[in-house]
Amino acid sequence: MDRNDDRQLIRRLQTGDEEAVRELADRYSHRIFQMALRHMKNREDAEEVTQDVLLKVYRKIDKFRGDAALSSWIYRITFNTAMSRLRTHRAQRSAEAERDRTQAAQESAEHPTARQTIDWSNMPDEVLLRGELRHAVATALPHVPEIYRVPVVLRDIEGLTTEEASRRLRVKDQTLKSRLHRGRVMLRQQLNAFTSGLELHKAA
Repeated sequence: MDRNDDRQLIRRLQTGDEEAVRELADRYSHRIFQMALRHMKNREDAEEVTQDVLLKVYRKIDKFRGDAALSSWIYRITFNTAMSRLRTHRAQRSAEAERDRTQAAQESAEHPTARQTIDWSNMPDEVLLRGELRHAVATALPHVPEIYRVPVVLRDIEGLTTEEASRRLRVKDQTLKSRLHRGRVMLRQQLNAFTSGLELHKAA
């Protein structure tokens, strides 16, 4: 696009020419969308970024100094807008995951009988074999720090696989396994306070 055309477009936008706004969209919306799509990975978000960018360009056109081409300025706004939206999405997903983890832990402690029977048979460490421990487990769980408690809840109470639990917590499988091991150790330590007379079986 000729820079003279861009300069004329800028002057018209700065005077509030509505036809210039439509021309801006016609000239740049497709390119903005393509760039946004590369970052956002889905059309809906890319379309929203495109609309946001066009609105920002219109609102900030008076601040455009002309040091670079109009297209370069627009693409910089597009990149910043896309990155901002991605950060917002990550924050929302993190908040949702945290809410799910907290709710799962609370439900397991408040309604232990509503959960499926705990299968301790696959635990690599000492395992709890007595059904009488179920209530003690529900009582002890809240005393385990959340970062270790949630993996135990997801794997050993909700019955998720390592891969499923890792995806839920958005961590690597090895990180999940490490936290799970630590959580199980801490849970057993807590259970000692509630079940001093019960046997713990050493896994083969």
